[in-house]
Amino acid sequence: AFHKKAGLRIEDMVRGNWVHRKRRNFRAGIEAGISCLKRAYGLARCTWRGLDHFKTYVWSSVVAYNVVLFTRLKPT
Repeated sequence: AFHKKAGLRIEDMVRGNWVHRKRRNFRAGIEAGISCLKRAYGLARCTWRGLDHFKTYVWSSVVAYNVVLFTRLKPT
């Protein structure tokens, strides 16, 4: 599920198949979120200069992504 060192078996990294599946699915979800932020919200490259501007750029993209996600949720 996560990057493994050469020679280290999956069985040595996790205690069972359930843990391995959970870690694999968690990583897949994270990768999907990063991919969406890169494709739809322009986080592939930051054109704003400086650390404060970079933080603002990332923050605004993540907030926009979350707003879209919350608006797509069905009201219960």
